Amino acid sequence: MRHGSIPGARGRVRPLTLFGDPVLHAPGKEVTAFGPELAALVEDLFATMYAAQGVGLAANQIGESLRVFVYDCPDDEDVRHVGHVVNPRLVEADGVVIRGPEGCLSLPGLEAGTERYDHAVVEGRTVTGEPVTVHGTGFFARCLQHECDHLEGRVYADHLRGLRHRRLMRQVTRSSWHRPR
Repeated sequence: MRHGSIPGARGRVRPLTLFGDPVLHAPGKEVTAFGPELAALVEDLFATMYAAQGVGLAANQIGESLRVFVYDCPDDEDVRHVGHVVNPRLVEADGVVIRGPEGCLSLPGLEAGTERYDHAVVEGRTVTGEPVTVHGTGFFARCLQHECDHLEGRVYADHLRGLRHRRLMRQVTRSSWHRPR
């Protein structure tokens, strides 16, 4: 990506991988090649995220089992954070635990109260291989934790227990997009 270009402007919108697809439930592979294919993947992730009106998107959500995610997400002070992380590691998740509404582009139209820390720090690389550290608070911290979960093969539903989990799973089975496996 050239400096100053709009993320996703050169990408193509790809179909979203939906809940139940095996690629969503397996850890992603480490990225080892920092070249044009990775740059194109990041562009496609941005284009797809914007088309779906999301605030974050992991590579496995478009069927690519690689450790990459993009984000364009506000924090609780309405400060916009835009970027990507390759081979991310969630190195801190702390502070106050807040249960807030959480949705996912791979479970379209659904959300559930999910507990997340209100502070998160992610370390990884840029598309060119440079080290990057991303600090998030509030809603942006939730986004960072959510996207890191995807790359470990988890979705927000995996954090739910009891009634909340059962209610969400009932909504999944009734949804227009659900395909029983």
